[in-house]
Amino acid sequence: MVGAGGGIGAAFVRALAGGRWAGPVVALSRSGAAPERTLRQVDAGAMAHVLQVNSIGPALAAKHFLPLMPRQGRSLFAALSARVGSIGDNRLGGWMSYRASKAALNQLIRCFAIEMARTHRDAVVVGLHPGTVDTPLSRPFQANVPEGKLFGPDFSAAALLDVLDRLTPQESGGCFDWAGARIPE
Repeated sequence: MVGAGGGIGAAFVRALAGGRWAGPVVALSRSGAAPERTLRQVDAGAMAHVLQVNSIGPALAAKHFLPLMPRQGRSLFAALSARVGSIGDNRLGGWMSYRASKAALNQLIRCFAIEMARTHRDAVVVGLHPGTVDTPLSRPFQANVPEGKLFGPDFSAAALLDVLDRLTPQESGGCFDWAGARIPE
């Protein structure tokens, strides 16, 4: 699990280590950056860092882990994305670096899925949107979250694991939310 130091990542590790799936759990973490709310706040260094963490990091993980997946039988590669990475669903603007990094990640997921389908017919490669999760990253932005739409990390991780259980190779390359709905590209 890459990103195990955050609220959602730590919840995934707890669920997986608690016997949710068989096999060892390897937990890695990195540091994030706060998203900018307006164009005036865009900073080249901060933007590069956000892209490094949210797009380049998962790409490098995929580079090393996807070739290790079995060629026969179902296998999974999932990266935490976000609904704000959807170009078609963007109605508010803001969060430029974060949105761009998640849109890039969604495109990478699509590319990984296409390549994997050539040699790993049963592989599922997807992006996952956890919903708005009560973590330090989201706390400054929780005031506008509708009632019942702020999730605890353990709930979100369990919901996403349920989604992963149901996804098929035909859905590979997509991004899915915590309820299993496909997010527009």
